[in-house]
Amino acid sequence: MRIVLMGPPGAGKGTQAKMLVERFGLEHLSSGDIFRAEKASGSELGQRLSGIMARGELVPDDIVVEMMAKAIAAVSGGLLLDGFPRTLAQAKALDETLGQAGLPLDGVVIITADDDAIVERITGRRSCESTGRIYHVKYMPPKVEGVDDETGEPLVQREDDKEDVIRQRLDTYKKQTEPVIAYYRDGGTAAVVEVDGMRSPDEVAESMARALTTWQS
Repeated sequence: MRIVLMGPPGAGKGTQAKMLVERFGLEHLSSGDIFRAEKASGSELGQRLSGIMARGELVPDDIVVEMMAKAIAAVSGGLLLDGFPRTLAQAKALDETLGQAGLPLDGVVIITADDDAIVERITGRRSCESTGRIYHVKYMPPKVEGVDDETGEPLVQREDDKEDVIRQRLDTYKKQTEPVIAYYRDGGTAAVVEVDGMRSPDEVAESMARALTTWQS
């Protein structure tokens, strides 16, 4: 299967993507992971991405399409696209790329969530820079406030996890990504399902699994 997973930042896409990958044997292509790896590489493109992401802005379409097309081409089986496409231009480029390969999308899963709940989820995240371990001040706090459980190093809040940046990202999502959802609903050949991300992770996972099982058959 070839699936697109959509939803605002903080809606739980990462958690659900892991479930889908394990249950259905898909290759997980996360645009965020791909961008962060490029940013960490210290390349010129990585430095540009760093500034864009810190401001909560979307990466320009031409850069996104180039990077994701390369990643998609390397996958031989089923895939789960997470965080891509985010704009109409990206969606059309994806359709073209998959169409040329004779591998059209099977479905689009959209996770929905309340803005204020998303802000609480993301702004509460803290991480250990050396290990990458992630905590949440309310839902998954460390044993000792402000420090990593194993290394004792101080936990930090990423610049793009601060409220003003999150609000900007949500606004950007609504303006640029919601038209993509309309594109798939109105003119696409892939099945589209919307899942309420405000429920428990297990409930969300079950709803998504039911939809994908139908597509798979």
